[in-house]
Amino acid sequence: MLETPEELERLQTLLDESIEGAGRHLRDVIDDGRRMTAEDVCARMHGMCLLVVGTVTADGRPLVGPVDGYLVHGSLWFSSARDSVRMRHLARRPHVSATYLPSEECAVTVHGHAELFDVCDPQHPELRDAMLRHYLPLQGPAFAEWVDRENPVGARIETEKIFTFLMPR
Repeated sequence: MLETPEELERLQTLLDESIEGAGRHLRDVIDDGRRMTAEDVCARMHGMCLLVVGTVTADGRPLVGPVDGYLVHGSLWFSSARDSVRMRHLARRPHVSATYLPSEECAVTVHGHAELFDVCDPQHPELRDAMLRHYLPLQGPAFAEWVDRENPVGARIETEKIFTFLMPR
């Protein structure tokens, strides 16, 4: 876990406020016995986690697709190519939703807006570092060379709402 005690506290507050503001149906499904704590979320979402990210077209149509996601300092981060439809959408309309759904027993969904940046920008090393921690052991130094050459666009989701679900065993 990369989260500080302050980041865990902020994430827990957001989790609590989100469920308090949820509709009756969602609160019925995600009762207290099925909610994750901030510590639970961080323990489950370490390393690369596949996310389904939703953006919106200019005419209001939703588009979703998978990305390599990383939970870093209590926020979800991901990247994509500079010319990707997803990043063009987010540059114009930064509202975004993302779901981590590794199985029917577990889900983490966030709603917020994306803050875009260059992955190789030294002012924002968190995403590049997370990507390298995951992919260098799998692909070797060629991955770092590719990232530096392509310099993809990174996105950090500034979370406004977060909902979790964990089916007790």
